[in-house]
This record gives sequence, structure tokens and C-alpha cells, in this order.
Amino acid sequence: MWFKIKSYFHFLIKSTNQHGVHSPFVYHLVTNCFYKKTNTSHLKIFKKVKNWLHLNKTTITVSDFGKGSKVFKSNQRKVAEIAKIAGISNKKAFLLMRICTYFNFENILEIGTSVGLGTAAISIGNNTAKITTLEGCKNTAAVAQKVFEQFNFNNIKCIVGNFDNTLPLITKNKQLDLVYFDGNHQKEPTLNYFNECLKAAHNNTVFIFDDINWTKEMQETWEIIKNHPKVSVTIDTYFWGFVFFRKEQKKEHFTIRI
Repeated sequence: MWFKIKSYFHFLIKSTNQHGVHSPFVYHLVTNCFYKKTNTSHLKIFKKVKNWLHLNKTTITVSDFGKGSKVFKSNQRKVAEIAKIAGISNKKAFLLMRICTYFNFENILEIGTSVGLGTAAISIGNNTAKITTLEGCKNTAAVAQKVFEQFNFNNIKCIVGNFDNTLPLITKNKQLDLVYFDGNHQKEPTLNYFNECLKAAHNNTVFIFDDINWTKEMQETWEIIKNHPKVSVTIDTYFWGFVFFRKEQKKEHFTIRI
């Protein structure tokens, strides 16, 4: 807890709003996406999905391949509790919807499906994109698949298996417009996924890393990613780290309050 308080305090000291941004690309993104209101119809659909999951009292056995949970003490978990505790927050979901609408991505990859709440937000924000989501646990993936079917998110394909095996199949000879990293909050796996996804990145690709300030280890990971030679622009929003590869821009790092 003390680490998070300290890290957030440091973030507030360094951070700015749109008035401290001198890059036209980033300024436009902040003012027309980050700080813009979320589409009302999108909000309504997302809340229906979230309520549907919150009413699901089924207990499943979860196989956790990542850092693990600081809250759950057992792998036997109710779907409703997973959605409430480990599911994407409203703030993140609404921003994710706005981002997918703003950039109008065609090919999206999510690493870490869980019960599908974040995936639903992506589809709501852009229902024409081709969305691939990877999940290690077959039981949580099964719940997510029910969500996709229940709400007609027909542009989502869920692939189950260890990311070390499934991710290279996605990046091989393909281009990705957005990669949302939310599957393993540890240094080595995150860097491995980053380097693998670089193979499918192009000039306008966007990478979003979840929980970059969750631990000291993740902060170190974020610094390595920022300094990679292929990365041109990054934005630290405390909870997410945005990575851009725009060759036409000089290398800059922004810390922005949302």
C-alpha cells in the first residue's frame, strides 16, 4: 500500500494536463479522446454487460499464470467477484472505448481476457474491428465467450492457452493496430510479450500496458519499454502506459493526468 501511495504522489508531481503538452499529436489525443465524454449509448451497453456478470454467482476454478491476486486467497472464485474485483474499472473501460473509437483500429489484440469485461469495452468502442483476445485459463475464457455470445460481440475471437505458445501465432506475418497488455504483470513476461508484439507493429500501432506503476518491478519494465529504440512517444497516465512508434516524431515521454 505504501508503495502505491508513494508512486502516485510522484506521478502527481510530474504530471500535467493538455496545457503542458507541446506535441500536436498528443495534444489532440488528450483533448479529443482522453478528456472527451464517452458516447452515451456505449456506456449503456457496457453497464448491461457489467451487471450481467455481477449477477453471475457461478463458482469456477481459475488457473492464474501471471503475478497472481492480492485479494483472492483461493483459485475457487465466483464469476461475480472476479468481475467486481479483477475486472476493468469503469474509468479504464470508458477510456478504452473512447480510444478504440478515436483511432478506429482494424486489428486489435488483447493479452489477458479474464471474464471478458475489457474485451467487451474494446468491441463496444469499435464493433467493426477484428479483435483477438488471449486467455490462459479455460474456465474464465468460457465465461468470456458466454458474454460475447449474450451481447452479440461477433467481432471477437478468444484463443485459450499459454501466451508463450499462442502469442507467436498471432504476431506471425500480421500487423496489429492496437495491443492491450493485461495478462501478466511481471517484468520478464511483459518484456517478452512486448518484444514479440513488436514484430506486428507498424508506424501507427498503439500499445497499452496496464498497471505500469503497480510494483517497482513494473516501473522498471516501463522504463525499459520507454527507452526501446523503436519507441518514439510514450504517455504515462499512472494506471496505463501508452506507447507509439511514429517515426515522424521525436522521442518524447509525457506524464498526463486523466
